[in-house]
Amino acid sequence: MSKILLFNPQSANGKYRIPNSILSIAASVEGKYEWTIVDGNRDPNPLEAIESYLSTGEYKYLGFTVMPGPQLKQSIPFVKTIKEKFPHTTMIWGGYFPSSHPKIILDSGYVDFIINGPGDHAFPLLIDALENNTPYEFIRNLIYKAGNEIVKTAKEDLFDQDPLPPLPYDKLNEIYNIKKYLGKTYLGEKTLAYHSSIGCPFTCSFCAVVPIFEARWKAKSAQNVYKDIKYIKDKWGADAIEFHDNNFFVSEKRTVEFAKLIKPEKMSWWGMARIDTMDKFSDASLALIREAGCKIIFFGAESGNNLILDQLDKGGTQTGDQIIRFAERLKKFDIIPEYSFVLGTPAPTAQQVEAQIDFEIDFIKQVKAVNPRTEIVLYTYSPVPTEGSTLFKQVQAAGFKYPQVLEDWISPAWENFDMRKNPLTPWLTPEMIDKIKNFETVLNGVYPTVTDIRLSLLKRKAIQLVSGLRYKVNMYKYPYEIKLLQKVWKYRQPEIQGF
Repeated sequence: MSKILLFNPQSANGKYRIPNSILSIAASVEGKYEWTIVDGNRDPNPLEAIESYLSTGEYKYLGFTVMPGPQLKQSIPFVKTIKEKFPHTTMIWGGYFPSSHPKIILDSGYVDFIINGPGDHAFPLLIDALENNTPYEFIRNLIYKAGNEIVKTAKEDLFDQDPLPPLPYDKLNEIYNIKKYLGKTYLGEKTLAYHSSIGCPFTCSFCAVVPIFEARWKAKSAQNVYKDIKYIKDKWGADAIEFHDNNFFVSEKRTVEFAKLIKPEKMSWWGMARIDTMDKFSDASLALIREAGCKIIFFGAESGNNLILDQLDKGGTQTGDQIIRFAERLKKFDIIPEYSFVLGTPAPTAQQVEAQIDFEIDFIKQVKAVNPRTEIVLYTYSPVPTEGSTLFKQVQAAGFKYPQVLEDWISPAWENFDMRKNPLTPWLTPEMIDKIKNFETVLNGVYPTVTDIRLSLLKRKAIQLVSGLRYKVNMYKYPYEIKLLQKVWKYRQPEIQGF
């Protein structure tokens, strides 16, 4: 029986987190097929490690998980080299990038199958079919090439999470010491990354989650989430949690139940939420969440302009007034709101695009005025290929195109695009992008992120002093002195580096 090699491409420099996505695939075949993992974040020479496994002739299947950005930068040259040296290896990709851009990947000739969404069922069924030479055409969540045709099988309904097999933490620990995955962050000395749910029940047209999960959400029970975390805390010493769910706080009942369970463990934690969802939580629930260790919550504010929220198909009931009011509300609970904003959405004229940018800059300053502790994360709008969305039709009409050859995705310009730093979008002029980036520089100077644990109090005061006048008089051009300090002090930006 052939063995399975799973690869987690490098996603950050010097920052290690348990590779939950690829570990869930390992869990799906545990006890049925032999498997091992190469982690590009941990292995000093991951390509050499992959080749050493494949050279044994025992590993027929190689699975990659691929997000846009750094993981793509490593995945493309690796898969090309591997396919040339080991042409009989069956290459299987999963993750946001291949699900969103299947044709360009399959046309490259390097990748044989794509798992389109969750692979907990699709991956083992595919391996079974390939091992037994039986049909795979009716396995859900697959994309593959039949001749010159790209075939997408039907999407599987999201399945309950509790019956899924537990992640094989102990076996991972035999390959890579789990303690080194528990990094020092703003939250704690040994921070655990954890997924407690999949999907999101909303259809924001700028979000890569939507085409994959189609406004569906399934979560593990609070009891099972607690059990997993308690196990890692007791065995390896975790003292903080980053919930990497797309939307952890969908259910107030589940959140409150988890808060009651985790409170005695005295662990700090962070997760992602929607403002209009959490604004419905009672004061008692919010107070309990904070008492249970929740220090900071990421919210997709996106825009203070209600028309832009409609354009982004934000859904729900979120408004600009609510964004400000909720930031102020969280002050009394000592929970830090981390608000993301998307600047530079498409509009019929350049004047309208610039007006939107100016509006958001002023709105962000209003948020800071009511709650200075609000963390602000800025993104320049970059299109997501959401089929049928009005917004994506607008960006295509404006002349936006994705690269047509897989290797072009790792050119310097498109690598920056994946990090949402240089979108290459026709409706944005270089001057507009400079305005966004310069405001971001000044804003981060006046309000250095609390999550940068390396920035001392003295350095914070110094950069605030340098930046304060610019912020007060709206003078954002050429902030070279702030950029110099941020470069010298290696200022950490959450939108790129997380905690």
